[in-house]
Amino acid sequence: MVGVSAGYYVIIYYFNFVKPFCIDPFATGDPSAIALAIPPLILGLLFYARFTKNYGWLSRWSMAFYLGVGNGIAIPRTLEQRIIVQTESTMFALWGNSVPFDTLVNNWIIFIGTLATLIYFFFSKEHKGSWGLLARIGIIFIMVGFGASFGYTVMGRVSLLIGRIGFLLKECLHVI
Repeated sequence: MVGVSAGYYVIIYYFNFVKPFCIDPFATGDPSAIALAIPPLILGLLFYARFTKNYGWLSRWSMAFYLGVGNGIAIPRTLEQRIIVQTESTMFALWGNSVPFDTLVNNWIIFIGTLATLIYFFFSKEHKGSWGLLARIGIIFIMVGFGASFGYTVMGRVSLLIGRIGFLLKECLHVI
């Protein structure tokens, strides 16, 4: 299984990346396409320098380039999707005449829940007094969140089970 999937991916990568970006530009003879194909071709070939004793250090240049570019692309996207978007979703109006009352109540619940949950995870101060009360409220919000997530997962699995049982009874056994 591993050998078949490795061979499959070698063929996929060859026809999707190596051939169109490294071989076809040389076949066309277009100087601008050849100029664009040479740097990735050299960086890719430098990976094979790892197998030689005297030139093994050259593969570090390729590794450094690919890791730098990959991190340069991944880190800002990850910050945007996992931190900034979640932070923005907790910033909303907590008072004002233009906001409906039920929206204000929901906004305050989200604000207090977020604040209490963060206070629960703040371990530098002992959880006593009003700080401890907010930490206990944070625990309640965490438990409700985990419970809702677990309930959603169970309902999804039960729904899949009902669908499979219905398929078996209707299509395979012809009972229904």
